[in-house]
Amino acid sequence: MSIFNDPIHGNIELHPLLVKMIDTPQFQRLRYIKQLGTKHLVYPGATHTRFEHSLGVAHLAGCLLKTLHENQPELNINKKDFLCVQIAALCHDMGHGPFSHLFDGMFIPEVLPGEPWEHEQASVRMFCCMIENNELDEQMKFYGLDLQEDIKFIKELILKGQKDGQVKCWSMEGRAEDKSFLYEIVANKVNGIDVDKWDYLARDCYYLGIPCGFDSQRLLKSARVCEVNRRKHVCFRDKVADNIYGMFHTRYTLHRQALQHKIGYIIDVKIKDALVKANNELITSPPSKISDVIYDMPEYTKLTDHIFDQILNQSDSNPDLAEARSILQDVVNRRLPKFVGEARLNENKLKEKLTNHWEEKVNNHSLDPEDKIFCKIQNDSLKAQPVKAFKIQVYKKTLLIQVLEMGFGEVGKEPIANVHFYSKSDLKTAFKMKKYQVSSLKPEKFHEFLLRVYHDPEDQKHQKEVQQKAQKYFHEWCKNPQNEFIDCSYSHSGWSDSPDKHIFKGKHDDKDADEEEENQETSSSKIFNDPIHGQIKLHPLLVKIIDTPQFQRLRHIKQLGGTYLVYPGATHTRFEHSVG
Repeated sequence: MSIFNDPIHGNIELHPLLVKMIDTPQFQRLRYIKQLGTKHLVYPGATHTRFEHSLGVAHLAGCLLKTLHENQPELNINKKDFLCVQIAALCHDMGHGPFSHLFDGMFIPEVLPGEPWEHEQASVRMFCCMIENNELDEQMKFYGLDLQEDIKFIKELILKGQKDGQVKCWSMEGRAEDKSFLYEIVANKVNGIDVDKWDYLARDCYYLGIPCGFDSQRLLKSARVCEVNRRKHVCFRDKVADNIYGMFHTRYTLHRQALQHKIGYIIDVKIKDALVKANNELITSPPSKISDVIYDMPEYTKLTDHIFDQILNQSDSNPDLAEARSILQDVVNRRLPKFVGEARLNENKLKEKLTNHWEEKVNNHSLDPEDKIFCKIQNDSLKAQPVKAFKIQVYKKTLLIQVLEMGFGEVGKEPIANVHFYSKSDLKTAFKMKKYQVSSLKPEKFHEFLLRVYHDPEDQKHQKEVQQKAQKYFHEWCKNPQNEFIDCSYSHSGWSDSPDKHIFKGKHDDKDADEEEENQETSSSKIFNDPIHGQIKLHPLLVKIIDTPQFQRLRHIKQLGGTYLVYPGATHTRFEHSVG
């Protein structure tokens, strides 16, 4: 057994077979893929990687299995089950590309439209590559695993298994139906409560400096397997229902404050644009497109976040990469599109409008890949898909318009709708709980759709003047009572008196907040959210210094040098240390 010192879970003890897998090039690659993609460019502390997250998920998977095994020995959880579930937990993210979800969520759909590629599938291929190239099959046999059965089981776990109710008969081949609960530990497609979420919520909050609103250990200790519709599921004690709400609310908070941060998003867009420009031009050995290597695991192993510096530091003698390099130079120097404003959408009205527009396009056979609204939607069946339309990006001259979804979990679902509970008096009977049974203070809606507008100035000289006009017009558009797309249901007396401060966010919003934001913008000051010191406000001159290539270089110099190879959590850099 090897022990890893982790900042989230303390001392993590892992099986020797997992350590063998960790010590392979395919897994070590995760040290160079940041968990939150580009968010370290907004939150300096967000330097943690997929590597330590994967160790944490494997640890929690073992803890949950131990709890179930000790409390319910009749489940017959054997050593092979323990090992397979922990291996799947360890390897579930091995297929992530550079900057994590930016790669599979933005880059791949643009360069390979319609390609059914997901990082989970790549994780399975990388797992097979790891076994084959490092002769791990013999090690797996040595520790008692059946290669044919157990490797299939591990693959099914990584691919998230089977969603209950989707098919009536049991379709999994790695384990029989009496062990269906094992498929809900690493990635739970039934209700979204799994050890992957427990680790990333706690870890992301820690490195971002955002409070974590739930206790994973309380959920873990209360977990129990009960039978529901003749299939075994992981259930939780009824008294932890509020903690489950806290878990989903923490997820929403992370997305609202960090993962969908207004500046973080536009940085994602610019880096995606640079990758697209470099896709055909980046020099590799042998020469190939970036997108070509997603099915070539030995080459994909070399593809990490380092591609940013690979493009940025290409010599001027390579004119083919000049445009991509210029985009990344803009990111480094903080020459980004400016945020104009944000509004909450009336989703029912918008869905109706988008559906009618889509059906009109289909009926008139006028689907155009350059269509301003639906160019991002791939729809082989030519049917209206308004939910997908909510995630479109609309480009119009110098404006970038983003529609995004914010919520606790699956769109339109109450967080605990698919969660089953048990009571202290009856440990075997599972039941669902209604929202009012947990608290009458829970919200009515658990999702919202936001509209964001950015301005990418072509003329830097008049940038400030144009931005102010754009903000003014956006604000007036939002205030217009005839504008049926903006959700004003919380305000009947006017925008300025609205009790809901999040209906509209722009430069002319709440007066005090507006003046503070305006003063910050005009003086170029900046507030950094630091996991150690909290809110750090620095002088405008320091911000100017920070936004130089010479200072940004510190993001790539580890504070403790090579110590991160021994202590997985030691990913912090000279950048955030200097800011502190």
